[in-house]
Parts: sequence; structure tokens; C-alpha cells
Amino acid sequence: MYESIVSTIGQKCKRCYSCVRECPAIAIKVVNGQAVVIDERCISCGHCLKVCSQRAKLIKSDIEVILDDILTTGKAVAIVAPSFPASFPDDYRKIPSALRQLGFRFASETSFGADLISPLYQKELENSGNKTIISSSCPAVYNYIEKYHDELVPSLARIVSPMIAMGRYLKANLGEDTKVVFIGPCVAKKSEYVDEEVKDAIDAVLTFSELKTIFSNKGIVLSNLEDEDFDPPHSSLGKSYPLAGGLLKTASISSDILEREIIVCEGKDKVLEIIDEISSNNINAKIVDILFCEGCISGPAIDCDLNYYSKREKVIKYINESINTVDKQIWKSNIYNSRNLNLSRNFTSKSQRKPMPSEEKIREILIRSNKFTEKDELNCTACGYSSCREYAIAIAKGLAEEEMCLPFLIEKLENAYSELKETQEQLHSAEKLASIGQLAAGVAHEINNPLGTILLYSSMLKSDAAKKIDLKQYVEDLSLIIEETIRCKNIVSNLLNFARQGKLRLSTINIYELLLKISKTYQVNPAYQSVSISIDSQTDDPVLEADADQLKEVFLNVLNNAFEAVEEQNVKQIDVKIFKNDKNLCVEIKDTGCGIPKENLGKLFTPFFTTKKMGKGTGLGLPITYGIIKMHRGDIKVQSTVGQGTTFLLSLPLHLTNNQIFMN
Repeated sequence: MYESIVSTIGQKCKRCYSCVRECPAIAIKVVNGQAVVIDERCISCGHCLKVCSQRAKLIKSDIEVILDDILTTGKAVAIVAPSFPASFPDDYRKIPSALRQLGFRFASETSFGADLISPLYQKELENSGNKTIISSSCPAVYNYIEKYHDELVPSLARIVSPMIAMGRYLKANLGEDTKVVFIGPCVAKKSEYVDEEVKDAIDAVLTFSELKTIFSNKGIVLSNLEDEDFDPPHSSLGKSYPLAGGLLKTASISSDILEREIIVCEGKDKVLEIIDEISSNNINAKIVDILFCEGCISGPAIDCDLNYYSKREKVIKYINESINTVDKQIWKSNIYNSRNLNLSRNFTSKSQRKPMPSEEKIREILIRSNKFTEKDELNCTACGYSSCREYAIAIAKGLAEEEMCLPFLIEKLENAYSELKETQEQLHSAEKLASIGQLAAGVAHEINNPLGTILLYSSMLKSDAAKKIDLKQYVEDLSLIIEETIRCKNIVSNLLNFARQGKLRLSTINIYELLLKISKTYQVNPAYQSVSISIDSQTDDPVLEADADQLKEVFLNVLNNAFEAVEEQNVKQIDVKIFKNDKNLCVEIKDTGCGIPKENLGKLFTPFFTTKKMGKGTGLGLPITYGIIKMHRGDIKVQSTVGQGTTFLLSLPLHLTNNQIFMN
């Protein structure tokens, strides 16, 4: 197993999934949010490198080996891929000079290797019979076929690439101890030269990007160098190999668009499509020339800002400049003298295909990400896969994480936010209840004892006065004192129970009758004679289980606020509606009062907060009301518009179970 060609720099990877989307081999697995390259599945095409905006992909580098070991031998030879004018568009004539300055003994063109292998494609075509021949010069193509379409391995032309042909040629002519370094735009070449079938030909591979890094580190400025020619052997039409159809051009094989037996294909998506077609026996062509990139001029390490057409123009310009300078006789002699050079190789199955998961498993995974029907499958590709189904299949095969689905994550985030908000509201409510509890404890402690004394002495006075018949009025007054004192004691007792989180005294209450009784106390009050109040029960059974005394306190507090709010309004109307909602009994109290400013709505249930004039309110009514409602497992909501009025909506459960009658 060779060292990983492509890997991920974890701290730079940002969950964008672009590499997952681009990888034709599904060789990138997301683990804990990081895109991890699966070595055995990777075909080293380098497309993930091109799409990674964060530069989080790392390519195996031979720079250190070349500088420290190979160049120091004095036998280093550089062979440059014919696409070099596209990577060095302004200074491509200076590349031989720069390589020699680095320490290379010779600098030659790999394109002579293309000239060497082209006749072999003619022979393959002649001997193909009914079999479709697939070109094998692009390592990304044959890597993909060996791993994911191994049934097509016999269709691969058993011919080495121009790089291997040139490496073997140089070692045969300059000595086996010659150190050959290939320089080109292709990441997959780094996997090819260590292949057991051909590892005798090349000693290291540099990309154009890496070569520019070396130039920079060594202080080599191309514009300062002289134009120089490459060392022989010089090439002919092999220079056209980086262009689509270059192989056919070099091998003198017609690529006429009307020629059905010849197909030229370039670019990842088209390559995957035609390989599927060949595998399905839908292609009857004799030979298919395939390049994984859109020509080698679009290789992942071409490192140039020019567009496709400008790069193509540069390569064609170089071909036109140099093709006629080649001595045909010497070129033919070099080709002839290499007739016994081994330019063949074999390919083997290295299948990485995983079995297709069951439909049941796929459906189970889709459901886990809230995709219950086909309509739920958005197929947005945010996860990097072409569809939700492909994404589920990748998860089943152990190649993806469920957290990669963006809509699912957003939904989970929204739910988490909603739960957090609800928890915050509960905490806020708990704080309010704690404040009310502290208030109640203080009031109970300070007032209960004096009230006990008042009650005691009032009872004694009543007992003494009862013996005096002429003091009947005196007795009535004292009775009133006792009655009011008992009422105060009950209120304090309720507050104390509330502070101690005491048990509710449940009974069956008719809310309509309770509200009717309370409203009469206001109607007989001269201060509220001009206020109109209506009570409308929209249910025939406005009955629930609750603490009657505490609910009376609730409605007294809310209605008292309503009556005070409409005092200075032209329209003095209070409407009370009773209705049922699910398992709750609801009471809506709506007034035409002055309304509550928006900034005060959130403070209504805060103890001691009041907007009433001094002496008119303590700011305790609504906080106590809030606490009582919550003790009953109910809810209270407020809507208000300044100048138009306020609506309180109280919701109370119709039935409280035993474990609900204690306040949390």
C-alpha cells in the first residue's frame, strides 16, 4: 500500500462538502465534520483539490526527496509534460534554463514518450476485433476502472503512459542509475509512478505548482533567464497529447465527428457517463480516448489563471513554434532504435465497490432525517450527494454522516432553539414565582401575628358587648371587624401556602357563576356605574376543578385592572368570554382601556412593578395572579394596544391530577 496521495488538513476543513460533491469515487468520508480521504478508494484525480476553497487538501510531495537526494546525485533528469505552456504562459521558453539552474543534468519533453506509444494504439485498434479499447494514458481513468468498473479492465489498452515510456527510454539510453523526475499538471501521476507494474521508470513526480514553489524558494525568477531548448530526444505530434484527441492525432487515427468507431471524451462528468455506457454495452466504438480532466491543460495542478481556451491557445502556439524545428530523420531514428523498449503493462481488478444496502435500510436512514415520503426528499445536494437517496446509500455504506444533511440540521437547530426558548421562559417563570414566594413569606411573617392579636381582642370586645343590649350597633360593627380580619387572615394564609408551595384546595367551580358574582360587586360600586360589563359563556358546562378562593383572587385582580383602565376612556366597555379549548377552559377579559405600552408588557408579572398612581397599587396583583394560574398548571397571556385596550387570556386545565396539584 503506497502513501496517501491526497489527504485533508483538518483544521482548515469547514464542512462545505464541496470535495464530497466533486469526488467521482465517493472516496471522501466525513468524520466529525472533517472530510477524510479514504486512501483505498481514492483515484488521485485531484478534483477535490480544485474545488476546495479553504485549501484544506494536501498532496503528497516529493520536493524534499528531489532536493536532498535526487539532485545531489548529478544524474537527475527532468521530463516536462507537454501542457507546460498552459502553466507558464509568459515564460514557457525559459523552463529548460530554470531546470538546469536547479541542478538537473538534462531537461526533456515527455511528449517524446507519447510519440513512442502512439504506434501501439494503431496496433491495438487493428487487433481489437469487436472489443472497445479504452486509452490508458490517464491514470485517473484506469484507477477508476480498476476500482469501480473492474469488468472493463480487459478493455484498457495494455500500453504505458507517455511518462512511463519516456522514463524507460531515458534509463535505457542514459543508464539505469539515471534519476528521472516527471513534472506535470496531474496529481494522479503521483500514484502511477509507484504502481508495481511500472515503478522502474520514474523516481519522483513534481506538479507544476510544486515546481513554482521550488523556483520561489531557490530565488529563481523566470523572467530573468534566457530562452533555451529542451534536450533531445525531441518530439513530434506527441506535443498534442494534453489536448482532447491528441492521442488520436499522434497515432494518425481519424477523429472525424461522423466516425462512429472513434470517441474522444474529456471532463469528469462525461468520463463517468461514458464508462457507464461502455459497461452497459451501449457503446460500440472501436477506441475511446478518455481524459479525466478537460484535457491535461485543465489538470488540478496546472496553477494558472487563464481560462480553458487561452490555455489551449498557448499549447497550440508552442506546438506550431516547435514542430517544424524537429529533424524528422533523427526523430524517426530515435523511434526505430526504441523498437525493443518494453512499452506494455497490465491492469488488475482492485474493486472497491460496496454492496448496495437493502431498500429497508435506505428507508430507515431517510426516516431518521425526517424524510418520510418522496416529497420530503429535497435533493438539494447540500450534503455533497446528488440526491437524498444517494446520501442515504452513502450512510448505509459507511461513507457519510447523518449530520451532513443541511435541511435536517437546520430543523434540529430550530427545534433546539425552540426548546431552549421554552426552557428560558420556564426559568423566567420560576424566578417570578420565587420572587412572589419571598414576598408572600415576608407578608405572612409581618402581618399574621398582628392580625391574630386583632382577632383575639375583637372577639373579646364582642363577647363583652353582647351582654349589653343597648350596644347592638356596637356589636354589629365589631362583627364587621372580625369578618374583615378573618378575610385578611385567609388572604395571608393563602400567600403563606403559596410561598410554601402548598397543596391546592380543589373543588368543582362554575366559572360563569363565579365571574357573575364578582361582577356584581363592581356594578353596585358608584365609581363604576358608567362601565358596561358583559359575561358571555360559549360553553354549556363552564366547570373545572380548581381552588375557588385563589381563582376568585385572580379574577378580582384582572377585573380591577380592567375597571381602572377604562375610567378615563370615552367608551367604557369590558367583555368577558368563557370557552373551551382542547382540555382547557379559557376566560378572555377584554377592555377598551388606555392600553399598556409595549415596553411594559414583559414586566407585568414582576413583583412591585406598577404604572398606577401612588396609593392606587402595589404591583403585587398580577404577580400573585400569575403564580396562582401557574399553580393550576394554566397559562396567562396579554395583548395590548395603547389607546385601544387590553386583552387577558387565561387558560386553565379542566381536570388536575394528583401529581399536578403541587407547584414546581
